[in-house]
Amino acid sequence: MKIIFSVINNNGEILSGGDRIWIEFIRNWGKKLDITILECEESHNLAQKYCIADNINEIIVDKKFNRDIGSLLNLAIFNIKRSVKGIFYIIKYTYLIKKSDYIYSASDFYPDFLPGFLSKLINKKIKWIAGYYLIAPFPFGKETPYKKKHKLKGLLYWLMQKPSLFIVRRYADFIFVTSDSEAEKIKSRKKNLPKIIVVKGGVDIAQSNEYLNFKNVIPIKGRKYDACFVGRFHMQKGVLELIDIWNIVVKKKNNARLALIGDGILKDEIEYKINKYQLNNNIEIMGFKDGHEKFDVFMNSKIILHPAIFDSGGMAMAEGMAFGLPGISFDLEALKSYYPRGVIKIPCFDIEAFANAIIDLLENEKLYKELSKEAYEYAKTWDFKERANDIYKQVFGKPYIYNR
Repeated sequence: MKIIFSVINNNGEILSGGDRIWIEFIRNWGKKLDITILECEESHNLAQKYCIADNINEIIVDKKFNRDIGSLLNLAIFNIKRSVKGIFYIIKYTYLIKKSDYIYSASDFYPDFLPGFLSKLINKKIKWIAGYYLIAPFPFGKETPYKKKHKLKGLLYWLMQKPSLFIVRRYADFIFVTSDSEAEKIKSRKKNLPKIIVVKGGVDIAQSNEYLNFKNVIPIKGRKYDACFVGRFHMQKGVLELIDIWNIVVKKKNNARLALIGDGILKDEIEYKINKYQLNNNIEIMGFKDGHEKFDVFMNSKIILHPAIFDSGGMAMAEGMAFGLPGISFDLEALKSYYPRGVIKIPCFDIEAFANAIIDLLENEKLYKELSKEAYEYAKTWDFKERANDIYKQVFGKPYIYNR
């Protein structure tokens, strides 16, 4: 079977949860399917680093976008340019569309989404798998993370998603979401909806086991960081709220240290808050890290924090849990079906309670050991090979064979 992956929306080197999903699909399905990746230069670099194989074809539609997409103007230029490029290459490679059985659009953003839709119009027999991993919040509702100067961006995000949601409900054959609550939002009164599949992401358990079994495990009391965070520096991820939380922690435990792994549009605001609270000796911004660099931070941390204030999943926390790190998060609706064990869930959005939970977990050795064991055991159920196999069966009707 032939499948096209449309992954044109990437910008920069940061891996989102959606990026991790398409990369793992290619890694795990590559020997079974004839795969072509329709990609930008950034996606090409990710594919070369993580999942490319000799039998996978690549079509690069655009060079790296070097402007800062933190501004609305540059973000608009980025989306228009990449969308036009994607459409152009779909038309250019019409013969490939007509020969292919499936196309997977990696996100609801137009550079990824439009090639999937156009392919369906060109070849009605092609099965369109639409990745739709986060339904935009109502921009004037209480739950929106787009506050103050980010309100306009939140409004535009919500408005831009309305047409794409209308289209995938009517033209896609499969819709991939990341939680049961997101699946409910996708559903409508329309009959014959696409098949909705919950894709919760996963982790590479083999890598964490290798570390835990063959590396010198640092005793809890000897670890450099009391907690770590992994994710994009974005409004949805609660990283600004995390600085407020850590300020409370430091008032009660003045030598507490936090590692921030990531990058993004809020970096300047994060640095401003760190300076404002005089937390330069308590918080270390480490930039984007992956693989062994990230694993080394996990091995030197005690807790994994996921303070997202609007989310549909939380794959990064599962990565830390695979190293035995207990987690703490807000009790978001989308996370109700996530993390039944190994995580302390805090009432939304009580930063004082969040900070107190961190202190309690650091000081209560018995509770820490219990949650650490639960976290590791639960993370083992997130093995991406198993999850990729399950998704493969739901889409293609039969399991693939892989070597464990």
